[in-house]
Amino acid sequence: MKTAISRPLRALTLLAGFAAAATGHASERYADRPETQQFIEEMQQRHGFDKDALTYIFRRAEYLPSVIKYISPPKDPGVRSWQRYRSRFIEPVRIKAGVAFWDRHADTIRTASEKYGVPEEIIVGIIGVETIYGRNTGNFQAVSALATLAFDYPRRAELFRGELESLLLMAREQHRDPLDYQGSYAGALGLPQFLPSSVRNYAVDFDGDGQIDLLGSPKDAIGSVARYMQMHGWEAGGPVAVRASLDSDTNLAPLLAKDITPAFDSATLASHGVRAMSSAEGAGKAAFVELVTPGQDSEYWLGYQNFYVITRYNRSSFYAMSVFQLGEAVKAARAAAASGKDNQARAR
Repeated sequence: MKTAISRPLRALTLLAGFAAAATGHASERYADRPETQQFIEEMQQRHGFDKDALTYIFRRAEYLPSVIKYISPPKDPGVRSWQRYRSRFIEPVRIKAGVAFWDRHADTIRTASEKYGVPEEIIVGIIGVETIYGRNTGNFQAVSALATLAFDYPRRAELFRGELESLLLMAREQHRDPLDYQGSYAGALGLPQFLPSSVRNYAVDFDGDGQIDLLGSPKDAIGSVARYMQMHGWEAGGPVAVRASLDSDTNLAPLLAKDITPAFDSATLASHGVRAMSSAEGAGKAAFVELVTPGQDSEYWLGYQNFYVITRYNRSSFYAMSVFQLGEAVKAARAAAASGKDNQARAR
């Protein structure tokens, strides 16, 4: 089975390869590297790709030093700050954009929520945190970004070789040139920033046009986010997170040891001096979540199964709480706007 690369493109392989000028890094000519050639052979053997077509693609792929810069841990990480992190996402511009996005796609969001059991505000929160509702989807060529990470970032090479494989398979399934995809420095795509493997495993054609397009079709993006949450264990109608109160002599170490895994029932939490500050109907086990801000008291929350599911998107309690709180903030702003319109109408 061949890729979607046309015969004319394959005929231009050598010309295109020599036309791509190197800028000083050996990795820029990926097609000439032994590990890339091995990858091409594996793709040919496992999936029936055309060797010349893949060689053409990797002659066009470039080493992107900025990708390594962005993905590498900071040399001096400092202390994480929840309030600083939160301020990036729960802020007026993103909330206003969220209200507009929700109003524009209200029917689709409602339909996806009903079909997959995921609250509308969670769907809106994820797309808002990821790309400000499509404003920032990334401008890196996905093939080059993933090749850079697959062949020049050893600490996570296996993961990104898998994503590079998924990108090529996805392009063949979607009848697209792999070189056309644009996304984040990590190869994430579209409004919800799905990695290629997630596109293949979880994305849906929610607008019914016969193809999945997470960049050009907000309907596909909305439906795919909801399905992703459902398939990772979202409990319809269940709580996400509630604030927790602590006794003054609480020993936090045993509770924090489980990180974001919902491992504690209410009786166990109570025995450690921890209680929910509001009711969480249908709640099961919870994780004990500490949100640290230097120079301020930490915030303590109980994160339930649905909070954990959000971390399957990004393994971070800061991330999951930002999705939750942005969704709630957009929901409140939208309700306030609707109430204001109703009051104006009645005043007339």
